[in-house]
Amino acid sequence: MPISSFLEQLRVVRNYSAHTVLAYEADLKEWMEYLLRAFEVSDLLQVRSIMVRSWVVELMEQGRESTTIARKIASLRSFYKWQIQQGLIKVNPCMGIPLPKKAKRLPTFISEQSIEEVLQPRYYEEQVNGFRDLIMMELFYFTGIRESELIGLKRADIDLFQAQIKVLGKRNKERLIPLTPAFTERLREYLHWSIQENTSSNDPLFLTDTGKKLYPKFVYQKVNYYLSRVANATQKSPHILRHSFATHLLNRGADLNAVKALLGHTSLAATQVYTHNTIDKLKSVHKQAHPRG
Repeated sequence: MPISSFLEQLRVVRNYSAHTVLAYEADLKEWMEYLLRAFEVSDLLQVRSIMVRSWVVELMEQGRESTTIARKIASLRSFYKWQIQQGLIKVNPCMGIPLPKKAKRLPTFISEQSIEEVLQPRYYEEQVNGFRDLIMMELFYFTGIRESELIGLKRADIDLFQAQIKVLGKRNKERLIPLTPAFTERLREYLHWSIQENTSSNDPLFLTDTGKKLYPKFVYQKVNYYLSRVANATQKSPHILRHSFATHLLNRGADLNAVKALLGHTSLAATQVYTHNTIDKLKSVHKQAHPRG
């Protein structure tokens, strides 16, 4: 039986997990059932590309996820590649089969009201570490910087006179991000609070509770802790604050190219994904407010 020998080599030769082998088996059995029902073909080795294409169409019409369809065809491709290696067939019927494009996951974000709530000073301890946490949270939301960019900030990167920060982004590309007057004053206060003996301009802007350099897990845990206080924050990573920054700017009419520059994107397409959230909001407002909505 072609299927049993194929699954056996997955287990023994490739050392695949039992879970993975079961997934292959389920895909191949579903394929075999489709061949018999749609083409009255019971021999898996007597298959043509048009049959595979037909199965893809049926799976799409059933509303299967694009990732699920891609996995099933990958299972078939691997199965028939094995049959070629065994000398049982000459051509893989899955080669050149177009697959449905993977749907882009829209970035999630937090509402403006929830952001206002989580940035309330009462949630932060009245000491330098609590003030540091608040400044980190505000920096993420007010500037849209990445976690790695925040970790890499030095005290010299803060220009209080020009009310801006210098960020070193991906591929060592620098960009300047403006700061609001109120936040500039809080940064000035933080720089004063956090200064220690022998502090220099090249020192990190933020340190851990024990005075060490920041690291990703520390930053993630801090952000996760404060976002846990927000009811609609289903995801609680620093990147959610970046998504919220971009989405809220666009919701309020910001120019797409300006948001692209602020985020440090090299391609406008990377920024355009945030417009989907904006359009969804406009549709909702239109539906609720229009007389014929």
